[in-house]
Amino acid sequence: MIIRIQHNPDSSRDEFERRALRITGTAFYILVAGLVVTSVYNIWIGHMPITTFWGVVISILSILVMYILVWWKRKVGRELNSQPILADANCTMVCVYMSVILLVSSGIYELFGIPYIDSIGTLGLAYFAFKEGKECFEKANSDEICCCD
Repeated sequence: MIIRIQHNPDSSRDEFERRALRITGTAFYILVAGLVVTSVYNIWIGHMPITTFWGVVISILSILVMYILVWWKRKVGRELNSQPILADANCTMVCVYMSVILLVSSGIYELFGIPYIDSIGTLGLAYFAFKEGKECFEKANSDEICCCD
């Protein structure tokens, strides 16, 4: 797909590219379902988060590394006008959101002892994942290959 786009930038979106967008969108929707079910279940059973110094360190490192990866993927996706590469970058951005939510919820729990803060943060993450999944399906059903936004 990347070679096709490099050699023929005016070519129309092929079925492989549409399929890649649909697979990515489906993966986002599966992630949303898992996040919502897990969050509700944890609230139901009264699960308390376990936080450690190393969890905070790992989340900070993850935020830095994953954000750099997102930046590179978006750069390549824009240069090639490739919606699947941009969708993959958005998928990686959800990993950044996960790390931010881990960092914030761990910090809030450690400071204030709010018991369900991780589950509430997870529901916020589900919102972002749903939004990205919807966008993937919209792009898969469109012939537009420009990354205008």
